[in-house]
Amino acid sequence: MGQSKRMVRGGLAALAGLAFAAQALAVEPDEILADARLESRARALSVDLRCLVCQNQSIDDSNAPLARDLRLLVRERLKAGDTDADVMTFVVARYGDFVLLRPPLNWKTWILWISAPLLLLLVGGLMWRAVPRAGRSAASSSDVPALSEAEEKKLQQILGADAVDVSGRRRS
Repeated sequence: MGQSKRMVRGGLAALAGLAFAAQALAVEPDEILADARLESRARALSVDLRCLVCQNQSIDDSNAPLARDLRLLVRERLKAGDTDADVMTFVVARYGDFVLLRPPLNWKTWILWISAPLLLLLVGGLMWRAVPRAGRSAASSSDVPALSEAEEKKLQQILGADAVDVSGRRRS
């Protein structure tokens, strides 16, 4: 038992290492700024920006060429002296609110925020309406007519000697 626990722990450690390695490989060495403070700001900004190719990853995590271009753009703006807010404003003005991993709730993005709950309510409502209908339409055991004597004998012939009668008793 101890051997298997060690194998599981080793496997989990390897998976965690791969996950961190994949993230570290997204930002390439030639992108990293010499000024550690600016690089830290660039990383903080790029975590909040969506990769427009991958759509569910930040540009910091993505290896897509467009994500690289956005990372370089963020770093260029920071080197030019822009504040974090200026950089985000520039990127949003260029690509729209969709580039933000957490878009603001405003009149342009309300459909992004409201669509998931509406879809959940719609599917839940359809399921709620469908389940009672299925229960009402299914035939209950009292609606099924009993077998006639001739039908029961034919059934016994088909099933053989170990047959059980309709009431559930074993026939000999």
